[in-house]
Amino acid sequence: MKIIFRHIKPLTILLLMAVLLFPSMGHSQEMPTAETNTIEYYFDQARDYGNTNQTILALESLNKAITIANENKDTKSLIDCYHKFALLYSKMNKDDTSKFYWERAQSLLKDIAYPYGNAVHKYIEAIRSYRIGKNFLAKSKLYEAQKLNNDRNLLNHILFLEGVIFMKLEKYDDAIKNFNSLLVNSDLYEKDYLTTISYLKLAEVYHHTVQIEESIKNAESALSLAKQHGFYEEMVEANRLLSEVNRNIGNFQTALSYTNDIVNIKDSVLTIEKVKAEEKTAEKIQFTIMNEEIKKQEAKIEDLNKSANRSEITAILTSAFLTIISLLAVSLYRNNQIKVKTNDLLQTKNRELQAATDAAVQAMEAKTNFLSTVSHELRTPLYAVTGLTHLLLEENPSPSQKEHLKSLKYSGDYLLNFINDILQINKIDAQKSEALKIDFNIQKILWEVINSLQQSAKENNTVIKLDFDNNIPSHLLGDPLKLSQVFINLIGNAIKFTRGGEVQVIGKLVKKEIDEAILYFEVKDNGIGITPDRQKTIFESFEQGSVQINREYGGTGLGLTIVKSLLNQFGSKIHLKSELGKGSSFFFEIALKSNKDLNDDTPFENVPRDYDFKGLHMLIVEDNKINQVITKKMLNKKEISCDIANNGMEAIDMVKNNYYDGILMDIHMPGISGDEATIEIRKFNRLIPIIALTAISLDDSLESFFAAGVNDVVTKPFRPEVFYQKIGENIFDTKNNTSVS
Repeated sequence: MKIIFRHIKPLTILLLMAVLLFPSMGHSQEMPTAETNTIEYYFDQARDYGNTNQTILALESLNKAITIANENKDTKSLIDCYHKFALLYSKMNKDDTSKFYWERAQSLLKDIAYPYGNAVHKYIEAIRSYRIGKNFLAKSKLYEAQKLNNDRNLLNHILFLEGVIFMKLEKYDDAIKNFNSLLVNSDLYEKDYLTTISYLKLAEVYHHTVQIEESIKNAESALSLAKQHGFYEEMVEANRLLSEVNRNIGNFQTALSYTNDIVNIKDSVLTIEKVKAEEKTAEKIQFTIMNEEIKKQEAKIEDLNKSANRSEITAILTSAFLTIISLLAVSLYRNNQIKVKTNDLLQTKNRELQAATDAAVQAMEAKTNFLSTVSHELRTPLYAVTGLTHLLLEENPSPSQKEHLKSLKYSGDYLLNFINDILQINKIDAQKSEALKIDFNIQKILWEVINSLQQSAKENNTVIKLDFDNNIPSHLLGDPLKLSQVFINLIGNAIKFTRGGEVQVIGKLVKKEIDEAILYFEVKDNGIGITPDRQKTIFESFEQGSVQINREYGGTGLGLTIVKSLLNQFGSKIHLKSELGKGSSFFFEIALKSNKDLNDDTPFENVPRDYDFKGLHMLIVEDNKINQVITKKMLNKKEISCDIANNGMEAIDMVKNNYYDGILMDIHMPGISGDEATIEIRKFNRLIPIIALTAISLDDSLESFFAAGVNDVVTKPFRPEVFYQKIGENIFDTKNNTSVS
């Protein structure tokens, strides 16, 4: 590349040197399909060209997009362009050029609030970290990107890259779960491309784990999709995998055939001439963008020249330039001496810091895995205890037996709540508590929580009242499960410390904007209250006011800690007002997106429905024999007949050959897991209700369950009324909604 300096003003030369010495930064993002000759249109083009190995056309489309962004002075679109260039050059293995555009975007993001742009920026940073072997840092950046963004296409790419990192860390089960989820993705832009590369990675995982048939099957699926859509690089990779796998098992003729296909593809598509043309186009576009930056600087100079004498400015700047050069020379000399002495020390400290960081991450993972295992192992026998207790209470025991059984049930429930609290607080600490973005009705959530706590309120002779503002939108977007946990802890706490009194739950609309509602919630009681000194520490773990209160009222002291942590994920903060002997009030404000496109066309119900289960036929998928017996007896109590599958493969075959009204699916089973079995069932039966019935662990993600295709989740051990309610909602209510639509 040659740059002519002749006939250029001295100040322009200085600016050009600055641009060359300190390059700017950059690249792109994702928008819906739009009209011709718009930025969105060229983004769509670039994405399609990039996936089909038409790199020159992709670069040219992005160049047209960045031209429009510059003309419109559209900073967000300019950031998107720089990000897309960074991703494309990264795909071309031009890491330095990719970094150039990533840094351009970084400089613009400093001066603008742009959550999506920041999310893509973190995603690209995760790619760069993964490429240099910093896998845990890459996972951390992916988590940050996920928190900033709700764009489905980017979330799918994050899920894919996370799976690739799991492969690198040899966490093959986690990688398979990610890639399987992407096989049934509903991406608006890259559905087929994401499915293709997921098949490829599954083939690679199964090859590493010596599951030859699965590896070949997935590689063939990838090759078929790649041929169908013109994904040439993926065609080469699928042929390479199939050639290698077949060679390893002695199918040399088949391996040779796939190798010949690779040669043919490279001869016809991925030629040297094409690579050279791509290099030339990439260099030309980068030079054009650099010239654009120079022009911007020249325009600023012209503005300056209008208000001051040109020669005076030139003289001042020349003098300043010479002074700076002199200072830099002295500074560089001194810095060089210092660097020589400290470089070894810094490198040593960096190595020590990295080792300490890796050790801390490994310790956290060990703790997480331990808690995951312990929680699952405790929940499974607890399910047997609580389930058998419920069944025995239903069989008309004698008064003395009934008293013992009630004590046993109370102990089981107490232990379950303790496990749930410990698991929840550690899940938050391990940053594995994911926030969902789904449609829900907040009034329905409040009534469900209140109804579930009515029995506890009656035992304390306490009344629960709901004061709800009907101006609150009926359809909100957020995480109903986490909000339920917040209200369960706050209302449950109020009931526990209020005997013979009243608990009031208040929900009000503070402000309503176009697509956002700011809501105020308060839970107040006239119970025992909290002393001023205890109010300062009440939200810390295992704090309950005093030892005497703990002995009298019980509990773990984790409820309010969980509330505080969960509300932090919503960007909210819990507040407290209390007076000893008069009661307490916990309140917070929360901003939620409102889904104005949905109409509330069904009447609201605030009480659990009674269902007639007689005649239903269900499938229980469960590997534990005791759990099979308990679940079957609970179904038979409601005159529901059932079959039992001992593992996921049996379940798939039984659903293919029999009719069932619904499936109760355990997740943790030997062989293929429950969510993998669900994915397979959804390939031939998309309507049958599937309820995940599982002892959920710290590593389990509710989002991954729903992504696999389950309709609902019930955690073991469960309250029988919740169990029956979920079955009714997912079988009868789903049928009614389907018939109405």
